[in-house]
Amino acid sequence: MVALSAEGEPVGFERQVKPLFRPRDRESMRSAFDLWDYDDVKSHATAILERLRNGSMPCDGAWPAEDVGAFQRWVDSEMPE
Repeated sequence: MVALSAEGEPVGFERQVKPLFRPRDRESMRSAFDLWDYDDVKSHATAILERLRNGSMPCDGAWPAEDVGAFQRWVDSEMPE
């Protein structure tokens, strides 16, 4: 279970975003980029967010709205490490 920040609190990559990606998610995307690498996720954040919103990522089922919201807050807060 990932400890998500409360609404309005900062969301960081290492503590809140990276743990949202399971080992199987990382392996399935590894040929394109590394979901556990800050720079890779930051570079692809817009595309990742779009896929999270439309439920096509991860491939075995959509994230809960709370997790998508945490990723969105991370993007909106200029993606701190």
